[in-house]
Amino acid sequence: MEKRIEVAAAMADAAQAWLALLTAEQREIATGPGPGADEAADDERRRWFYTPTDHGGLTFHQQRPAQQQAAMRLVSTGLSRAGYVTVATTIGLENVLDHTEGFGSRFDRERGRDPGLYYLRVFGDPGSGTWGWRFGGHHVSLNNVVAGHALVATTPCFLGADPASSELLGGAVNRPLARVEDLGRELVRSLTPDLVRRAVLAAKAPADLVTANRTSIADGDRVVPLAGIWRGDRFADAAEQAKMLAASDRIEASTGYGEDDHQALEYTSRPKGIAGAELDAGQRDLLRALLGTYFGRVPDAVSPMASYDDAALDAVHFAWAGPTEPGAPHYYRVQGPRLLLEWDNTQRDANHAHSVWRDPANDFGFDALRAHRRHHHGGTAS
Repeated sequence: MEKRIEVAAAMADAAQAWLALLTAEQREIATGPGPGADEAADDERRRWFYTPTDHGGLTFHQQRPAQQQAAMRLVSTGLSRAGYVTVATTIGLENVLDHTEGFGSRFDRERGRDPGLYYLRVFGDPGSGTWGWRFGGHHVSLNNVVAGHALVATTPCFLGADPASSELLGGAVNRPLARVEDLGRELVRSLTPDLVRRAVLAAKAPADLVTANRTSIADGDRVVPLAGIWRGDRFADAAEQAKMLAASDRIEASTGYGEDDHQALEYTSRPKGIAGAELDAGQRDLLRALLGTYFGRVPDAVSPMASYDDAALDAVHFAWAGPTEPGAPHYYRVQGPRLLLEWDNTQRDANHAHSVWRDPANDFGFDALRAHRRHHHGGTAS
């Protein structure tokens, strides 16, 4: 707990420094009600996206350079060095993606692929014991909650990459999420035929993450079409709305999914696939390394990696969908007690990756905030 208090203190210091640089008008956009507010007031804090839509908060475009730097200092407090580099790279990929698309994407804004449209918002008073912050934009969503002056939640934690693989000079390749993909593939390809039959849930991969950007996860959740993962019901520009709907339909149709496929992949609280207890020593090492590509996104002091001893690893399940050869559209899921990881790389000819780490019981600090209220205020779970 002491380490979680130290990380929360660094976050509070960075958040206060950022807010102190803002004008009153900027702070109106950059702040919101704290965790533990009434249900309606807390709804916005628990909204998150990974599409190029309004994530809520103050954008880089709305800040001066010194304010932008202070914003990134706050973002860095919630990440390891590797996590920070990956987030910064993902933001920069917006320029690469713009080039890939011929600088023509617009959606519901002036520039569709825009590294200036990443949003930061602080919820509550970072000088108090209970507060939080959210940073997000296309392919990045970080959600952190502090209660009792300790960091109690770091999920949902989403990172994506588009392109997932792109050229660098001298024949090098830029793959920000390379190990997140490759370790999953190495694991499934190492399995015996019997384990493969039980680990591979479907011959085709779904179009996206099965749990999408839902605030909470429930049995029966299925893939949400792209058109449903945006803030607001419609774009103001009818032509852009039509283009987005057409793209959403194309992505869904490309999977060829039917009812049986959706049923095989739908989320269930009972894990699907094979358990860590069924794996040999080398496969367990791969599974543990795969966990590290998610848990290693946050500072070591708050990473749950150390808690995954042999007994904990036994209860972690691994499932796959799609072909296993490199370059083919694919999906995997890692699930265990208070753990859900999803990876999907299917769009843009399997060169558009999504990955998310969730704690179904404590996303957005659900459990931790309830426990804090009971302990300190005599409240009950709502």
